[in-house]
Amino acid sequence: MCSLDEKNFRTILNELYDGLYFVDHTRTITFWNKAAERITGFTAEEVIGSCCGDDILTHVDDTGNNLCLGHCPLAATITDQSPRAAQVYLHHKQGHRVPVSVRISVLTDETGAVIGAAELFSDISDHRANELRVKELEQLALVDKLTQLANRRYIESQLEKHLTEFRRTQLPFAVYFFDIDHFKQINDTYGHDAGDTVLKFLAKTLIDNGRAFDIYGRWGGEEFIAIIRNLDGENLLTFGERLRMLVEQSYLKWGEHRLAVTVSLGGTLAQNDDTLDSLIKRADRLLYTSKKNGRNRLTIG
Repeated sequence: MCSLDEKNFRTILNELYDGLYFVDHTRTITFWNKAAERITGFTAEEVIGSCCGDDILTHVDDTGNNLCLGHCPLAATITDQSPRAAQVYLHHKQGHRVPVSVRISVLTDETGAVIGAAELFSDISDHRANELRVKELEQLALVDKLTQLANRRYIESQLEKHLTEFRRTQLPFAVYFFDIDHFKQINDTYGHDAGDTVLKFLAKTLIDNGRAFDIYGRWGGEEFIAIIRNLDGENLLTFGERLRMLVEQSYLKWGEHRLAVTVSLGGTLAQNDDTLDSLIKRADRLLYTSKKNGRNRLTIG
């Protein structure tokens, strides 16, 4: 049986479709393959030599908790040598979170001593479905050019469609209104290019962390809207809080500045007697309550 030299071995690792990186026993990154660059936007030169717990690569769970601050699966595997699997969210270079499925194994030397760990991760966001949807909407002039989300015209038509279906089938759906906190201050301080980047960052966060049948749109200015199917009262709070925390636990680099972005939300379920106007007004009123009560929060009703 032939053996591989280090160069050929690295070539094989770089040709993997999934992201892969190695850390030593201090969690310092020693290898970062091409797929890891594609999925996260960070090059090997930018991450090798950094600790995986640094801001550049923080992992968060589906409630927005920073796993690197105490529940790091990579550190746990190095400690007890047990393989682990989990679904987490990685920080992308553009600021948004990317949902990934990770598998972690311990690395040992020829004596069996632990020298680090390997993490293999797969992007589980539905990029292809989103690309097809955007292409279709562009052809019909129903997409917001800056954010690549559905525009207000399309959202209104979908809300009417969902309300009609709800009255017939009672299939529940929720509507969330999002507003970027202190957006005017961002524009005034850093300029409109920074503001546009923040808008695209929020759109990317919503797209990458939504399901293929969820609909996200830009309502106007810094306001966004989501139509989420198959969501009942028990999950209305959980789903909205997950999105809020994913934004809160992300950040953008703008020159030498780190922009922390948060959103206020209002979330509500469709009712039998709802019209398009009543549903939108209720979600907007709940959003206003979140802003009045301090921002960076979700109000449901």
